[in-house]
Amino acid sequence: MTTTPEVAFNEQGLVPVVVQDETSKRVLMVAYMNREALELTLTTGRAVYWSRSRGELWRKGDTSGNAQFVRRVELDCDGDTLLISVEQVGPACHTGTMSCFDVAVLPAVTNVVPGDAVPPLVKE
Repeated sequence: MTTTPEVAFNEQGLVPVVVQDETSKRVLMVAYMNREALELTLTTGRAVYWSRSRGELWRKGDTSGNAQFVRRVELDCDGDTLLISVEQVGPACHTGTMSCFDVAVLPAVTNVVPGDAVPPLVKE
């Protein structure tokens, strides 16, 4: 097994995975992997995930044709999240959109710049 011991899987044996398009750097989706899915991803070059709803492994694109070819796998500083850069073939989202984040943009303050006064965080 090639899985590095630094990966901190949660109590369910899963680690969250942020999937990013290699070229555009756009976030395509968020999924989960167990040890076997990570091992298969690292050794086959195709993205394999753990389906929490179906309770089984699934390789992206096997049924839809919308495959993900792995270009880079990174582990975050805490060891509890993966970032995978992929070459995406077709839409990444099961709804048929290129990204699972094409649905809605939440209203947020977006004009704050470094140096602006920011009110203190109030803890309740």
